[in-house]
Amino acid sequence: MDKKEISNQCFEEERALYGAENVFLKNCRFEGPADGESALKESSKIGVEGCYFDLRYPLWHVHGLEIARSEMTKNCRAALWYSRKIAISDTLLHGIKALRECENIEIFNCDIQSPEFGWFTKKVTMKDCSAKSEYFFLKSRKLHLENVNFSGKYSFQYLQDGFFENCIFDTKDAFWHGKNIILKNCVVKGEYLGWYSDCVTFDHCKIIGTQPLCYCNNLILKDCEMTNADLSFERSLVKGTITSPVLSIKNPLQGSEISVPEVGEIIRDIDEGKGKIIVGK
Repeated sequence: MDKKEISNQCFEEERALYGAENVFLKNCRFEGPADGESALKESSKIGVEGCYFDLRYPLWHVHGLEIARSEMTKNCRAALWYSRKIAISDTLLHGIKALRECENIEIFNCDIQSPEFGWFTKKVTMKDCSAKSEYFFLKSRKLHLENVNFSGKYSFQYLQDGFFENCIFDTKDAFWHGKNIILKNCVVKGEYLGWYSDCVTFDHCKIIGTQPLCYCNNLILKDCEMTNADLSFERSLVKGTITSPVLSIKNPLQGSEISVPEVGEIIRDIDEGKGKIIVGK
């Protein structure tokens, strides 16, 4: 069924297009003094191109949604919640809490400036995007990010099942309590990286910052570079090959094996901290 096209119109009323189905919106604006919320709530099979969203909660409980070349402003609070089967491209996502409890999402070439973005989402693919956020993708599952440049605090906490490739993350407390995660050819800068995580692999990554990768289980590093890494791997079970000098390593757990060309200090002050450290090979 062809979608009904609505073009060059402005919507400001409460639930202006509530329950719409098979609609294509082109060059429309959601703004105005009526300050209405939830413009497209409970809709399905919606296309959006070149539209401007300046009102709250426009796309809740939507099933089947494609958004292209559009803008969601800072006033567009909590834009997409509880929605399924979403594709977003070439769009500005600038409202707080822009994506939450959604599933089957593709995001390409978008600019994201949204605190608390992506909470409790499932099955998300993101490629060629920039993002600024805090608590980015909290408690999400099945993420696949490629060529994403992110800055902000407390990212990917409690994430399960993630794959990251060619990404740059300037963050803090990232991947805490994460499980089943692979990072390949990524740069990760920040303090206290990956604490309390389980089954995380860094493959040819650059890791920058203090006290990385402590209290980890089943941690793997494959030919990774570490910069400003002091008190690394405290109480972690780790198998790793590091290609750069490390400032200090503290109490890797028995069963660990770490290969490093040079280490400034090895600290062993607990009985369990007997992991094997191979220096200079």
